[in-house]
Amino acid sequence: MISKSELLSRRQALVAQLPANSVVILPSAQEVTRSNDTEYLFRQNSYFWYFTGFAEPDACLVLSNLEGEFQDFVFCRDSDRQAEIWQGRRLGVEQAAQTLGIAESYDISDLPEALLSLLDGSEQLYFSLGDDAEMEQMVLSTVEALRKAPKQSKKAPVAIIEPKPLMDEMRLFKSEAELEVMRKAAAISVSAHKRAMAFCTPGVMEYQLEAEIHHEFAMQGARQPAYNTIVGAGDNACILHYTENSDVIEDGELVLIDAGAELQGYAADITRTFPGSGRFSEEQELLYNIVLAAQEIAFKHIKPGNSLKAAADAAIEVITSGLVELGLLTGEVLENIAEQKHRQFYMHGLGHWLGLDVHDVGDYKRNGEDRAFEPGMVLTVEPGIYVAPDADVDARWRGIGIRIEDNILVTETGFENLTQGLPRTVDEIEQFMARS
Repeated sequence: MISKSELLSRRQALVAQLPANSVVILPSAQEVTRSNDTEYLFRQNSYFWYFTGFAEPDACLVLSNLEGEFQDFVFCRDSDRQAEIWQGRRLGVEQAAQTLGIAESYDISDLPEALLSLLDGSEQLYFSLGDDAEMEQMVLSTVEALRKAPKQSKKAPVAIIEPKPLMDEMRLFKSEAELEVMRKAAAISVSAHKRAMAFCTPGVMEYQLEAEIHHEFAMQGARQPAYNTIVGAGDNACILHYTENSDVIEDGELVLIDAGAELQGYAADITRTFPGSGRFSEEQELLYNIVLAAQEIAFKHIKPGNSLKAAADAAIEVITSGLVELGLLTGEVLENIAEQKHRQFYMHGLGHWLGLDVHDVGDYKRNGEDRAFEPGMVLTVEPGIYVAPDADVDARWRGIGIRIEDNILVTETGFENLTQGLPRTVDEIEQFMARS
């Protein structure tokens, strides 16, 4: 759990980067209607969660350094006995400040009037346009009202600035407390993948493996997945974001599962590909080992000073060489790489940042150059090969989709695999499934 003191330090660190007389407005997420009068399970806005740890909708965080003094305010729903009977408990205004470690708390209904005071005299307003139409209208109306009241000695901000670049840079580097949560999310996800792998046999449905995974998440304290779980058998694995999960697993098919738990807002993201019957065919094993070798060579490039681009290029060379050797590509390896011929079989990147969002925030380039790895960054490494059912190759390769994905922390000396312990090689997978 992220402590109140760490959350306060984050708020202070954000404001410390701002010019004098600045104000930051960060709204929470809103409940989203699923149908008629029911809502989807609420999930907090990642930025709001990062700075507050507050899981309720209809809230807003305001930070400022007016007159050189750090101030933080939270606006939230007040206690309402009738609403809480129907919709669940609320923290309430009286408890919010102390519980969250924020200086002052107010009723969210008072926000429009409060903004007139909080923005008066500020010079820069840090607020994301285009994310929340209702909040945006409130903020812009307040700014306009202040601009039209110079005779009342009101002063509106002279600029509205996007705060995400500053917040993204903070979120890119994980604290020890964050890493503790992410290691736990990864461990839960490893257990879930093992459970699905052990349960799998020809004749079960893809959605039954999904159910096994989600059950393991919940039983270990992760209420929900970090993203829609992918369970693709046979050529469904060649659809990168396949989530129908509605087909039966046939004997001889590979099963690709891409699933990760969300714990206290933080995501894990693991992919494993294994034979539904417990044994790889010759063609499946040959392609699988190319992907595995690509991931292994990419791991060797993950250390401070290196870049994701360098790791990706190394993986592409291994995949291209392997495809040429097996005859799925023809010609010279370097020529194939130059012409990006591999992209008909490997069409996505090597990985992405990981954190509060499964595709987490943070720049991949700095000043036009590929960003160097630094300690505290967490990313996925997920090479793959996908041979479409209609690919112009020998029929024995068609319909095979393979991806291997692990979660990697950049350390001072190299990397830590947060998702280690999950079978990864052909022998490990076959032995695990045989024992199961």
